[in-house]
Amino acid sequence: ARWMIRAAAHYLGSFPASIHELYLARGRGEVPESFTVPAINIRGMTYDTARAAVRSVQKRDGGAFIFEIARSEIGYTGQRPAEFSSQVIAAAVREEFHGPIFIQGDHFQINAKKYAENPEAELGAVKDLVAEAIGAGFYNLDIDASTVVDYSKPTLAEQQDRNARLTAELTAHVRSLQPEGVTVSVGGEIGEVGMQNSTVGELEAFMEAYNAHLSGLGAGLVGLSKISVQSGTQHGGVVLPDGSLADVRIDFETLGSLSRVARETYGLAGAVQHGASTLPDEAFDMFPRSGTAEIHLATSFQNIFFESLYLPDEIKEGMYAWLVANCAAERTADMTDEMFFYRTRKKAYGPFKEAIWGIDWGTRKSLSEDLEDRLDFFFEKLGVDGTQGVVQKKVPHHRAGIPRGFVVNGRAVAVVRLGEAWHAFTNRCPHNGQRLDDGQLAGTVLTCRWHGWRFDVVTGLSPDIPPGEDGPRVRTYPVRVADGQVAVLVDPL
Repeated sequence: ARWMIRAAAHYLGSFPASIHELYLARGRGEVPESFTVPAINIRGMTYDTARAAVRSVQKRDGGAFIFEIARSEIGYTGQRPAEFSSQVIAAAVREEFHGPIFIQGDHFQINAKKYAENPEAELGAVKDLVAEAIGAGFYNLDIDASTVVDYSKPTLAEQQDRNARLTAELTAHVRSLQPEGVTVSVGGEIGEVGMQNSTVGELEAFMEAYNAHLSGLGAGLVGLSKISVQSGTQHGGVVLPDGSLADVRIDFETLGSLSRVARETYGLAGAVQHGASTLPDEAFDMFPRSGTAEIHLATSFQNIFFESLYLPDEIKEGMYAWLVANCAAERTADMTDEMFFYRTRKKAYGPFKEAIWGIDWGTRKSLSEDLEDRLDFFFEKLGVDGTQGVVQKKVPHHRAGIPRGFVVNGRAVAVVRLGEAWHAFTNRCPHNGQRLDDGQLAGTVLTCRWHGWRFDVVTGLSPDIPPGEDGPRVRTYPVRVADGQVAVLVDPL
């Protein structure tokens, strides 16, 4: 089913794409600073929420918008990258959207505690997620090593060095995996959301160290397209005892200064602000005015879902009962019920994913329309109107290879086109016999969706097996192309 969704999208002119070229064009001054790109985190009801976003964009001839999911959200919502991207792409197909679809991995974050305990394992976990995400069409990735900034060091350069080094290493990893013809948009982060505000000095210290570390990893490696900063927000907002949100004021002067230096000195699109959706409504038209490149919107849509009159009582009551039973340890003595549920309810999405899918279509439609109203507001204030033209002009469409399964002379075979070359291989995993044509492809490496085993579609060998050692491999077949026809040369059974 996922392959069919991707294939249908390709034929209809909707493609997972990288926003990298648009962002660098903005850094060069070729794109106006009159809009801020909204990045929409979707934690639940993903297909319907994505449809609402696409409908809203199409009303205004927009194209500069992003769908995203964070590393933490992948965990508690139970949405692996391939599942998330398939729903987003299916939504675009359903709404007959024609143009690039920007799918982003948000906060692909180094966990500071786990990194302190075992740096190699934690870095490896993020690298594995990067590979999985790129294979699923995530061509935009926000690397977040701001968690390991060391404020005990005496200078800004020393404080930011580990952040810069890890971000550079992960950037090089991304470049080794990105498909031919795609430059994945990579963002870095200098200020952890909810902590102290970022400064121009921190930005400069990070970028100088990052560029030095990246150049040491290989000549010509492409770097960042944007930089995430902190200017006064907190993920989820600041909840009051009655469950309402406190007004939070953002430092737009700081945000504007950081964006300007990012563009003029380092050629980036500008600064990115996280945790923005719960800000007062009057704040949003200030983002384009301050030159902010991108803002991340998440909790507002979650609040609409949980507080909607259309959400069936049995779903909401079931989710809240699950929170009481499973998240009690997160409740502090000063928390009211309203504060507890507000802070924890995002974690109920995963256990109730199937139940939410089962909500009747009429109710889901009403919920989706509520979300669309809010998206209309965000898109208008952020200047998304009329951005389809500049997106189409600056963003290359890339038809990433999708394996297709066939039976040739009685054998199950998968065929994929990479660049101008065609490759064929046995459409059966050597471990358990499952089909491989719905696997995740990153470069020439395909990952079996059933248990994560990887192999190279050109050689049939697994990169997980050291050279010279025996291990499972996939048989490859020669391919002949003549007169526009592709033939796989397979001996009959």
